[in-house]
Amino acid sequence: MTESIVHSATRTILASPRAIYRAFLDAESVASWRAPKGMTAKVFEFDARPGGGYRMTFVYEKAEAGHGKSTEDADVFTGRFIELVPDEKIVEAVQFESADPAFAGTMTITTLLSAVRDGTKVTFVAEHVPPGISAADHTLGMDSSLKNLANLLE
Repeated sequence: MTESIVHSATRTILASPRAIYRAFLDAESVASWRAPKGMTAKVFEFDARPGGGYRMTFVYEKAEAGHGKSTEDADVFTGRFIELVPDEKIVEAVQFESADPAFAGTMTITTLLSAVRDGTKVTFVAEHVPPGISAADHTLGMDSSLKNLANLLE
């Protein structure tokens, strides 16, 4: 059995855990911050409850710069909310829609929210990352999403 690939990113955001938690559970908010720099998000379905889920796409702004997982210029994926602990923790199971086996499987993304003196420490931990996603690219993307979230809420 192969070992799970794990990537993570952390940022302190000048907002309350409650504000950050809410930004994860509102489709319009998610569309505004979740896509990394150089991409835009489109949310097709969104049901923010344990067992609920979503379907969205990240579209590369410049097709020549992107190597989409689903199409040449887009990453299409579905997610399911496994666990929602208000203002503390969000656990999602994410699957890419891709014919490429390098992007197959279910990735688990756990978001931890911890109140700190200067706001909230937000930590993403992605487990069972498909091997087609490099640690450098994934960390850059997660850092970019966290920056977008900070820009939305600060």
